Amino acid sequence: MMKPHPQQHHTKMCRRTFGKKTMHMLAAASTTGLAIQNHGQTPGRQLRLGLVSAATYGRPGEERKSGSNHGTAFATTFNGWDEGKAAEFEGVFVKSQRRLSSARVVKVWDTNPQAARAMAAACRIDTVTDTPEQCCDDVDAVILIDDGTGEQWKYALDSLEKGIPTFCDKPLAMNARDASRIARLSKQTGTPLMSASSLRFVPDIIRLREELPKLGNVHLASATCGNDLIYYGIHALSMIYAVLGRGAVSAINVGRPGANIARIRFANDLDVVLTVAEQEKMRAGYEINLHGTKGWRHVIPNLAHLYSYLLEAFMDYVLTGNESVPIDEEVEVIAALEAAERSLKLGREVMISEVL
Repeated sequence: MMKPHPQQHHTKMCRRTFGKKTMHMLAAASTTGLAIQNHGQTPGRQLRLGLVSAATYGRPGEERKSGSNHGTAFATTFNGWDEGKAAEFEGVFVKSQRRLSSARVVKVWDTNPQAARAMAAACRIDTVTDTPEQCCDDVDAVILIDDGTGEQWKYALDSLEKGIPTFCDKPLAMNARDASRIARLSKQTGTPLMSASSLRFVPDIIRLREELPKLGNVHLASATCGNDLIYYGIHALSMIYAVLGRGAVSAINVGRPGANIARIRFANDLDVVLTVAEQEKMRAGYEINLHGTKGWRHVIPNLAHLYSYLLEAFMDYVLTGNESVPIDEEVEVIAALEAAERSLKLGREVMISEVL
């Protein structure tokens, strides 16, 4: 269960006490669904969610464009969609084929109000707020969407101070110090904070973790994905963490710019080779290999419904206090990736402690 929250934050305690009552009321709620079918309505009141920076997307230096892969996928996981309004929506619109009934998105905010209003209409969201702070008011949890900037963590400064359970979409931050800063605030305020790659929770990766004892001791592993090292490499390394756990101590990158080949060394006699290359060098995709003393496993995970499994884990955290991905572990993932990035620039092995 969640730890008691600091008594000195009186206004936050009021909200958190309400949240705790809600948690007990909804603890029996099923958050499972299959395809587009809903597994029935949640007994009692659904959790009310706010989505922040959810309607547009743009990488640093690029224009923000209407449409958001994660924003629309997350919203439709809970709310479904209006087919006519979705057809009129400009830009990327992802329709989740697996529904969760434990919560409903009731607020959305984006830097582009017009795109936010269009998304709200298509995703049946009641309110478009004027500010991100308003999107975090009068809700039971808030989700900070990956908007391409790598800086969605900054919105958590408000939600965590208000005591609102927060999910920060991947990556938690683009460097370990920023990730550590927001993790510390979560602990200081006693507010639940989760951040994770969706690939941690897909069934293929869960099964691989369950099969781990059959492989004996795993001393060598590898993971692969396309695109840039931190922003997308988090998916590859997160599969390793989901199956084998944490404990990275150093990284050395012997690849080239845009084609990273990084050895991540762990404290428990484990070396992981991380291959992350941009599209000019390699087609995108995801792969994990484990080499144990009793056997090997090679998995290309099935990505169907991957966002819904991630959101299911966050809902479980809000409802029951079950922290599937400790925030310190996610900070370590960012630190390992940053160390690998720095290693390529410096031409030497970089200790994880150097970037924290």
